[in-house]
Amino acid sequence: MAPDFEPLKNDLILRTARGEKVERPPMWVMRQAGRYLPEYHEAKGKHDFFECCRSPEIASTLTLQPIERYEGLIDAAIIFSDILVIPQAMGMEVIMVDKKGPHFPDPLQTPEDQQYKEVMDRQVDVKESLDYVYKAITLTRQKLKGRVPLIGFCGAPWTLLSYMVEGGGSKLFIQVKTWVFKYPVESKALLQKIAELCVEYLALQVQAGAQMIQVFDSWAGELSPSSFKSFSLPYLQHICDKLPRRLQELGLERVPMTVFAKGAWYALDELCDTNYDVVGLDWLHDPAEAYKVARAKGKTLQGNADPGVLYGGKEAITGVVKEMVEGFGGGKQGWIANLGHGITPFVKPDDLKFYFEEIHRYTAS
Repeated sequence: MAPDFEPLKNDLILRTARGEKVERPPMWVMRQAGRYLPEYHEAKGKHDFFECCRSPEIASTLTLQPIERYEGLIDAAIIFSDILVIPQAMGMEVIMVDKKGPHFPDPLQTPEDQQYKEVMDRQVDVKESLDYVYKAITLTRQKLKGRVPLIGFCGAPWTLLSYMVEGGGSKLFIQVKTWVFKYPVESKALLQKIAELCVEYLALQVQAGAQMIQVFDSWAGELSPSSFKSFSLPYLQHICDKLPRRLQELGLERVPMTVFAKGAWYALDELCDTNYDVVGLDWLHDPAEAYKVARAKGKTLQGNADPGVLYGGKEAITGVVKEMVEGFGGGKQGWIANLGHGITPFVKPDDLKFYFEEIHRYTAS
């Protein structure tokens, strides 16, 4: 049974995701709870990244920091966690290396590996193994007191597979390309298993209190259009098709679903044909052209300023905001204002505040 929470005072992002006309576009940014905020480093202390994820108290504190700093400017919180908790639940070790990022000490080598067999055979219980995420979500909802909705998320199967075989981030993606082209059957079996785990994981996040979900396909742009249709899109579709059914089984209402396939600019049409309510855009898209495609299919878009503009000063920020507002139809329907990827660590918090203020200014009723 879902916990009880205070009534929602600001449902702007949920109404926008459902395609309703709104008074102004809702806004938030990916990675808004993170390293660019000085208070993040104070709250994190000497805990490593995954320790913060596994502590509901710390994770909820970090989630709320941008909500409190940008009160009145920001319309959603996103739970502080990481996409790689799914591979961890599947029995793989992941560590966060300072100034380098996530690292798998023992990545999957080939389908002949004993580890691949163990991963495929393992009966993964995401309810038990990722219980700390659900506790963090419930605690955060309680602390939010209905100020804004809380977003839950997961990594997309293709992106998680990439990490699991590359051993971390990559520039060349040699290992995962070897897998999908040399071992397509085994790759698809693993992608399917990940997709099924994502459905259950997201459903339990909703049960814990998440009011919207997002699927991050961070490495989608490494695939060609035809490879995307083989190794990413079917598994993204599995998640958005099965999640509403799983929520119904749990006695829960459907929540808005967002897909963000970074770099897959060529797949906008296909993504708009799925059951996701919102399609996230990176900065490779022209707002007006993307908006035309999405609105013809009744979809809401999210994005898409280049995060780098936040280093460029007020004039540059204003220019990008103006282009987005005009391109996304004025902001009164079908647009959630965001960046085209996560905010980067050295952005000054006041520059992000100015970005939010300019969106408010250009879209005021």
